[in-house]
Amino acid sequence: MLNLILFGPPGSGKGTQAAKLVEKYNLMHISTGDMFRYEIGNSTELGQLAKSYMDQGQLVPDSVTISMLRKRVEDNPGVAGIIFDGFPRTVAQAEALDELLADMGTSINGLVALDVPDDEITQRILLRGQSSGRSDDNDEATIRKRIDEYNNKTTPVFDHYAKYGKSMKINGLGSIEDIFGRLCEAIDNL
Repeated sequence: MLNLILFGPPGSGKGTQAAKLVEKYNLMHISTGDMFRYEIGNSTELGQLAKSYMDQGQLVPDSVTISMLRKRVEDNPGVAGIIFDGFPRTVAQAEALDELLADMGTSINGLVALDVPDDEITQRILLRGQSSGRSDDNDEATIRKRIDEYNNKTTPVFDHYAKYGKSMKINGLGSIEDIFGRLCEAIDNL
């Protein structure tokens, strides 16, 4: 199996590139945000559990998120691999993901980070904000706070996989096709 973590700050192009990678490599795309919305929207047992934490303003425990991931993977046998988007966000989550995949007889092949300067990210999100309807896409201070949050909390995940020689940065500037080409070259060399 080809198991990838697609990494990058908000506005780095993860969603766009994930869709292209899913098609090229026949991967299952797991976005934790989409997964939560599905589980809660369908009132599954795990969705109800997650909602109970969220309704109290608490973060959903990693154990619940990992259970959702396990269910999603087990419900989709025969995929060539998985691209994780939005997870893991902490070293504890990375370790839990590593354990889950080891239980399934596989592991993360690589973490690929889209490297885009903060000023470019800010401009991309402000531009996206003109059509997204998201209020947090129209406020530069909020955008910069999201970028700082990413840099402070998720950078250690990059370092976690770097210890095993599995982390790499890809230049996230240029056309969608240029970036995709660089991603594919990196993935093909894993």
